[in-house]
Amino acid sequence: MQEHALTAPRAHGAGAPRHHFFLHGLASSPQSGKATYLTQQLSRHHVALRCPDLNQPDFSTLTVTRMLDQVEEAIRELSPAPTVVFGSSLGALVALHLAERADKDGGPPVAGLVLLSPALEFGTNRTRLGEEGLARWRDTGWLEMTHHADGDVRRLHYELFLDASRYDSFATTNEVPTVIVQGRQDDVVDPSMVERFASPRSHVRLVVVDDGHQLKDSLDVVWTETCSFLEIDPSVP
Repeated sequence: MQEHALTAPRAHGAGAPRHHFFLHGLASSPQSGKATYLTQQLSRHHVALRCPDLNQPDFSTLTVTRMLDQVEEAIRELSPAPTVVFGSSLGALVALHLAERADKDGGPPVAGLVLLSPALEFGTNRTRLGEEGLARWRDTGWLEMTHHADGDVRRLHYELFLDASRYDSFATTNEVPTVIVQGRQDDVVDPSMVERFASPRSHVRLVVVDDGHQLKDSLDVVWTETCSFLEIDPSVP
C-alpha cells in the first residue's frame, strides 16, 4: 500500500452531527458490494449510510447533472447538517462536483469526501470504448451495457458522456477534506490520472493499493481509512 505524502484533515470532530451518503458507480446500485460492506460496518457504530438509487427514474437517460440534482434534493430533505459523501467510480465524480457546487453555488454543505476508484475523467476518457466505439455511441445515440445489479443488458444514451464532459474535475477548487483509495491494477480508472489529481491538493490523501477497480481485496483498507477519516474507533464493537 502506498500513501500520498500529504495527509488530508479529517472531515469533522468525533460526535459532530452529520449525514453520510454513498453514491454508487455506473451500472451499479445501492446493493453494490462496497455500499453493502460500508453500510454494515458503519451501522455497528450507529452511523446511517444513505445509498440513493442513481439509476432512477430511468437508467437509459442517466446524466451527471441528474445525479447531482438527485443527491442534492435527498440531502435537502434531511435536517440541516454537513454531509460526508462516499463515491465509487462515476459516483466519485458526482461526489467531487457535489462538493464543488456547495463551494461555488451554495449547495448543501459537504464536510468530507471518500472517493473509491474515482472516474474523474469520465467525460473525456476515450480509452475504454476507443475512438470508433465512442463514435458509434455518438452517431447511434445509444450504448448497450450489462447492468451489474441484475445482469441485464440495458441501453444508455450518449447524453451521459456529453453531459459528463462539462464537469472538469481538474478545474475544481474546493478544499473539502478528501481521502481517495485507488487500485494500482485498475483497468477502468487510470491510477496515474488519480495521482495527478491528488498530487497538488494538500487537502487530499491518496492511498494506492495493489488491487483492481472493484477494490474487492482492499475493503479492509477502505474501512481503516473510513474510520480514520470519520474518527471512529474500529476496535469498538
